[in-house]
Amino acid sequence: MSEPFTVLTTPRFDRLLKKLAGQHPTEASAMFAQALEILKTDPYNRSRRYPIKKLEGIAPGEGQYRLKLRRWRFRYDIWSDRKEVELNFCGLRREDTY
Repeated sequence: MSEPFTVLTTPRFDRLLKKLAGQHPTEASAMFAQALEILKTDPYNRSRRYPIKKLEGIAPGEGQYRLKLRRWRFRYDIWSDRKEVELNFCGLRREDTY
């Protein structure tokens, strides 16, 4: 098994998660904990067990990957040279999103 990745957050991600945690306190902490476990072990989704998608046309630093956990969305970048995952965005998919 490969060594785990370090998961970091950006200030924008921290603000978004704090806002969502105020609106959905129990669900936010559970989804964030689940996302951390997945991203520490398999951010590239090589096991094909997780709903992770590499987004096309997105520059590094803007969240090149997306993790879907029920209605929660997490966007992140992977810095493989440093073995780091940087969370850039978290949000809810709502009925009026699309």
